[in-house]
Amino acid sequence: MNVAMKTTTYDEAIHRSGRAWMAVAIAMILGVPLAVSLYFGVWPPIGKLAAALLPTIMIFWPIAVVEVITFTPMLGSGGTYLGFVTGNLSNLKVPAAISAMQAAGVEPSTKEGEIVSTLAIGASSLVTNAVLLAGVLLMSYLTPVLESPALKPAFANLLPALFGALGVVFISRNWKLSIAPLALMIGLFVAIPTAPVGILIPAGAIVSIGVARLLYKRKLL
Repeated sequence: MNVAMKTTTYDEAIHRSGRAWMAVAIAMILGVPLAVSLYFGVWPPIGKLAAALLPTIMIFWPIAVVEVITFTPMLGSGGTYLGFVTGNLSNLKVPAAISAMQAAGVEPSTKEGEIVSTLAIGASSLVTNAVLLAGVLLMSYLTPVLESPALKPAFANLLPALFGALGVVFISRNWKLSIAPLALMIGLFVAIPTAPVGILIPAGAIVSIGVARLLYKRKLL
């Protein structure tokens, strides 16, 4: 009798490995402070710990939920798991993945795009670790250079320059989709300059999705 062997698909393997490594990462992140507390017998007061965590939770939990919803279609399953395990998505992993997909001529939410995205995020993680290692070893030599007044304006405008360049590429592809979210963000920045990211990201995502669906239903895209 021939027994059909069940083959594991790419998506099944990615989700199984991704969930396992996410669990390992969470255990390691929580395990270090737990091990320190157990070893030294010192525990933070519950009241002070809760007071310190509450504002952090209010800001970063909504951001975490929104990032999963907004980044997953761009990065794919493999890129999402790898990106969230290694961290620094907005500043590094997402721009690296988008740039790699553009260079390869593939689109997000496709098999090709997911493979390129995963490879780009993996490569950026390795490069980041190499740069961090070099920075730690050469910190005493690099600190005077990095803190020089001549380079201070460059570091202050690094993220706007990075995302501005990426924004121009995507806006030029379909400018109709960009009008509403750009107008909303500019209005929010003018009205509430200190608005937290936890409000700006969900507002921009909701408006972008809603306007895109409206334009699509009216056959304007």
